[in-house]
Amino acid sequence: MNIQWYPGHMTRTRRQMVEKLGRVDAVCEIVDARIPQVSRNPDMDSIAGSKPRLMILNRIDLADPGATRRWTDYYRAKGYAVMTTDARRGSGVNQFTEAVRTLLKDQIEQWNQKGQTGRAVRVMVVGIPNVGKSTFINKVLGRKSAKAADKPGVTRGQQWFRVAGGLELLDTPGILWPKLDDERTGIYLAVTGAIKDDILDVETLACKLMEILYHHAPQALAERYKIDVPENGDEVDFLGYELLQAAGKKRGFLLRGGEIDTERMAHILLDEYRSGKLGRITLETPEEYAG
Repeated sequence: MNIQWYPGHMTRTRRQMVEKLGRVDAVCEIVDARIPQVSRNPDMDSIAGSKPRLMILNRIDLADPGATRRWTDYYRAKGYAVMTTDARRGSGVNQFTEAVRTLLKDQIEQWNQKGQTGRAVRVMVVGIPNVGKSTFINKVLGRKSAKAADKPGVTRGQQWFRVAGGLELLDTPGILWPKLDDERTGIYLAVTGAIKDDILDVETLACKLMEILYHHAPQALAERYKIDVPENGDEVDFLGYELLQAAGKKRGFLLRGGEIDTERMAHILLDEYRSGKLGRITLETPEEYAG
């Protein structure tokens, strides 16, 4: 996979984040609950340094609830404060101010003892593209201030926002990392929308997604697209393409000559997975990272 995804503005953003780290009291990292570990920028630990960390598992409405609970336990065991949210609907967002103040309880006590009562708490909000960062901030603010869109790369500049309760948020553009370590990471980021669709061939991506869903949610495929999902799928050559063709045929997506319009079906599959029409499906589990 030859994916070019580290444009100049991401390089500048990383540098600016490091420069502004001294002006914040904590770092809030927003990840996609369907792929919590894959949607974490591996550079973030080195960028954040020793700052207190709050992990927000967003898009819980699209993720399996049991898996989200296990991921919450996983990150808490690693020393993070953890919240779960559906920023689009606002679920869980009202816990944010209290979660930050609990995270910084000792620091705030020290300020009070020094006569700095009421000092604003400053939080840097980070995350890779399209994990719902701007939507989350808008819900926290209660107004549409941070630019939000359902596509990666919308927030380009760093912005400060004041929040009721004595918080100040630094919104940062989503940044990916300069090197793709493995194909699985790239595929997971692509199917959830963190990478722009025009970087990868949509039919290839949809075939990969079909293979992933075969292993994670075969029943959802069978029910949504009314297709027969083979029990021995790992033995089927081009399994993803076979499933994509079957779904396209069932939907009646036919071209002249009876050929199946797999490109149209590919777009439908990606849209329906991303919107949750196939159900609440988490693509990775904390057990994969145990040890």
